[in-house]
Amino acid sequence: MLPFAINHMTVARMSFVELLDAAQELGCVGVEVRNDLPQPLFDEMAPEKAGELAREKGLRILALAEVKRFNDWSDAKREEALALMKIAVACGAEAVSLIPRNDNGGMGNGERQANLRVALKELKPMLEDHGLVGMVEPLGFEICALRYKAEAVEAIEALGATGRFKLVHDTFHHHLAHGGPLFPAHTGIIHISGVVDPALAVGEMGDQHRVLVDGADRLGNVEQIRALEAAGYRGAISFEAFAPETHASKDPIGDLRRSMDFIAAQLAAKAA
Repeated sequence: MLPFAINHMTVARMSFVELLDAAQELGCVGVEVRNDLPQPLFDEMAPEKAGELAREKGLRILALAEVKRFNDWSDAKREEALALMKIAVACGAEAVSLIPRNDNGGMGNGERQANLRVALKELKPMLEDHGLVGMVEPLGFEICALRYKAEAVEAIEALGATGRFKLVHDTFHHHLAHGGPLFPAHTGIIHISGVVDPALAVGEMGDQHRVLVDGADRLGNVEQIRALEAAGYRGAISFEAFAPETHASKDPIGDLRRSMDFIAAQLAAKAA
């Protein structure tokens, strides 16, 4: 059984309890919870109770998302990150997600790297104090100030922060950034989603096109997972689909099961 997980975005219309029930039914290892959905975090359940409920169902809260624009550091950003870390500790989450600015700002060569190091240097002791990992997610969009994993790894290693920060390998964003090195030892989680519209150029692909992975996938999800696992990655593989049609499904659990079975069968066939 592959270590699948569900990011709440994939089933955005489900309550927190429904998310946990779905993950348990599907045999997942855990969930990722978000603070950017229309409903309140944990549906206003106390974080301690939310974490207890997840553990009762045999699930890990892999990450609490997200600190937005983390590499645009300020006193306000510090307070935002600190507040999320406190909630993460209360619910027993293992990590907090760190999302870079994606507005075509701070893009200069040298400027990008300096801003990233400032933020990571400030976040490192905060994460240490709370016993958390910072999940850094490079976004493959051309307007993102942290597009390439190599820049994240360089900054993490320069700060002696390997292990305290880990990468999110998002198959969609990896494809948009035209691939590149995988860094399995630095990877903390894989995010998977598929793009199936044959008419889209890579530069036209957006979150709204991200569906569950099936045989029409254009992003090479199976190949990316296989390459990471062959290089030693053993962590969770988390579904993160944003497409409205995925959210509107009448059978989200069945859809997820079919995608999980497809990925598992493809990986097994290639391994045989």
